[in-house]
Amino acid sequence: MGHSIEVDDQLAGAFTPAPVLEEDSKRERDLEEGSTSVEFDEPASNDPDIVNWDGLDDPANPQNWSMKKKTISVLLVSSITFVTPLASSIFAPSIDQVMSEFHSTNEQLASFIVSVYLLGYCFGPLVIAPLSEMYGRLPLYHICNVLFVIFSIACAKAPNLGGLIAFRLLAGLAGSCPLTLGAGSLADMISKEKRGAAMSSWALGPLFGPVVGPIAGGYLSASKGWRWSFWIVAIVAGAITILAFVFMRETYAYTLLDNKTKKLRKETGNPKLRSALDKGTTTKELFNFAMVRPTKMLLFAPIVSLLSLYMALVYGYLYLLFTVMPTLFETEYHFSSGSVGLSYIGIGVGSLTGLFISGGLSDHLARYLAKKNGGESKPEHRLPPMAAACFIIPAGLFMFGWSAENKDHWIVPIIGTSFLGCGMIIVFMCISVYLVDAYVEYAASAIAASTVLRSLVGALLPLAGRSMYKSLGYGWGTSLLGFIAAAAIPLPFIFYKYGEQIRRKNLFDVKF
Repeated sequence: MGHSIEVDDQLAGAFTPAPVLEEDSKRERDLEEGSTSVEFDEPASNDPDIVNWDGLDDPANPQNWSMKKKTISVLLVSSITFVTPLASSIFAPSIDQVMSEFHSTNEQLASFIVSVYLLGYCFGPLVIAPLSEMYGRLPLYHICNVLFVIFSIACAKAPNLGGLIAFRLLAGLAGSCPLTLGAGSLADMISKEKRGAAMSSWALGPLFGPVVGPIAGGYLSASKGWRWSFWIVAIVAGAITILAFVFMRETYAYTLLDNKTKKLRKETGNPKLRSALDKGTTTKELFNFAMVRPTKMLLFAPIVSLLSLYMALVYGYLYLLFTVMPTLFETEYHFSSGSVGLSYIGIGVGSLTGLFISGGLSDHLARYLAKKNGGESKPEHRLPPMAAACFIIPAGLFMFGWSAENKDHWIVPIIGTSFLGCGMIIVFMCISVYLVDAYVEYAASAIAASTVLRSLVGALLPLAGRSMYKSLGYGWGTSLLGFIAAAAIPLPFIFYKYGEQIRRKNLFDVKF
């Protein structure tokens, strides 16, 4: 009998009674052709061995949770996604204090202490994403939250630079969890049509957290010393971790149906029962396959690698500015060590502006474009706002660089950074929602692939920042970044027009 549905609809609760996976050969063929969804056939209605949701309105399905339950989950995920990126930059204003205490004058080392945290973001997702697809999202949240608190305390107690660098790296590994799983968690609970607004709440963390960090860190280091930056992070993260243990629930449909199947097997004594989403693979096979999926997507899915590369470029610019702004505003504009954190307000205001623009436009524009497309929704409908952002980013860079070079009033370079912040968050939002919509089943792996490249560039690019500005000055140094950003302006238009064709082609027909 005949009809099939895609995973996104299944996760949204729009499925037929007791669907089962198609034959493995067909599924593999679909994947080889670049399909980003897995299809389900409707079996005979008397098949007693398939475990599915109890109807369209099953309250166990996260898509059917009450608004209150969804809101609590979204707030908790968004909160920890705010704190862990905040930890990446909160002690940037106090780096000179750290170097003085540990008697070091190495400028590259000073930048590395800030950016090493992002190296944890590079490697953490490669393990966290596949493990979440095997065991569910909730255990990973709990374990990583606890580890993040422990390593933040270790940073606060670090006895030397080596220990501080090591603990920063480990904190970054644990802190990458909400960035890796957050978008997937939201997709588990919220339908495609309403996902953009919820993603705005979550996206506040990775982009606004690093901006709030230096503002708070500047005053903390001036009044309490640099170690209190880490104590505050540990205290706030600890409180959120406790709330997560109390209120967070599993959202991943594969895990929920697998748990339901195991429970029914025990209750009925029927070993033949299997989840409607069971792919028929062993845990070892699933681990081996899922472990390398983010890397494979980054290397062999052109749309993932191209979008991730562009996001990495913008993200790298942000962290490069984090390492040079304290020097600029302390030496050229004579800000105190406490008030230097206020120089990041421009990025914060721009990020909030971009968040409101992208959050307000994303869902409405996607529905409008779907209507124009005969009612058919496409992931590419999420990309148009990014086209405008690509003009804003280089404009902000040129404004920042040349106003700093000419020693214009301090507000002018800060306004320039606000343009960068606005464009950055629009790019982040568009690409994140696009990857979730395009790779629903493997959303965590797609976001992990993007996070890995973004974090790698964010960790390494700042190492060249101080040397570059010493050689080229603020004007031409930032202009170099601006020219590269300007060269990328055509990319959103190409992605929008040809994204579907690119998305359906995997290099060497690699399967995910």
